[in-house]
Amino acid sequence: MLEHFPVNAADFDGPVLVTGAGGCIGSWVLALLVRAGVPAVAFDLQVDRRRPGLLLEAPDLAAVRWFSGDIADTAAVARVIQESGARAIVHLAALQVPFCKADPVAGALVNVVGTVNVFEAARAAGIQRVTYASSIAAHGAQSASPWAATLYGAYKYCNEQTARVYWKESAIPSVGLRPGVVYGVGRDQGMTSKTTVALLATAAGRPYTIPFTGPVSWLHAGEVASAFLRAVATPRSDAAVFDINGIASTVEQSLELLRTLEPGAQVRCEGATLPFPMDLSDEPVRAYLGDYGSVPLDAGLQGTCAAFRSLLARGLVSAE
Repeated sequence: MLEHFPVNAADFDGPVLVTGAGGCIGSWVLALLVRAGVPAVAFDLQVDRRRPGLLLEAPDLAAVRWFSGDIADTAAVARVIQESGARAIVHLAALQVPFCKADPVAGALVNVVGTVNVFEAARAAGIQRVTYASSIAAHGAQSASPWAATLYGAYKYCNEQTARVYWKESAIPSVGLRPGVVYGVGRDQGMTSKTTVALLATAAGRPYTIPFTGPVSWLHAGEVASAFLRAVATPRSDAAVFDINGIASTVEQSLELLRTLEPGAQVRCEGATLPFPMDLSDEPVRAYLGDYGSVPLDAGLQGTCAAFRSLLARGLVSAE
């Protein structure tokens, strides 16, 4: 479904560095860059091409220059930016909600220190195009918020404040995006990944129960990846932060649509509602970034199921 998300190579003046490149959104960012002919540089704790390999054929994947290292290692981040010649940074490296709860120190090192390292390296290299992943969980870290407070959300909210200070004190512009529930090929980690697991189960003809009910957003991985690239497609002059929600629905309504599109679907849901906002407007981010593409929910569900069927047939994913 890469064709839904336009990326213009002429908008970029050099390589784009993607941190957390082995994750779901990172994989889509790499795929969009390669498809557009923009030099892509991947940075992650390990050289793990499994998820990008679900979107790119081997020759295209070989065009991506990979670096391995710890985002919490200040010297390593600076070295990668220097050696890669990156002119823009898409910073996605993070530990998600369950991992931050299990190991708060590791979560802070990756999510907070890692983000400071990115801004420090950008300042040293004179990079003026930086975008980073915040999260809807950041809403829960704000004063008097009705949403769940999590360490992950607190770290992400801290990153937003860090970005503002780097703009004010060092004139490093940035764009922070707070994705809602992301779905699509490659989404297999985190508490909100279960909607994608349900699509994989449908493709495999297996039953599955989504462990939450009620309001949910459907943000296609390619859509948010394209938005991150739009964020660094031109120099910015502020430290903006936006929600990016996709399509607001409920789990129940979504499963009804899925069963209409895929009559063999054996998916149900149970449990509590998600403790984060699921109906945030995309109008502000679209007004700021311009057109980064979109996917109607029916096309996204069908397209993702079709992609999973192909990947299952090739033995590249498993529904076990």
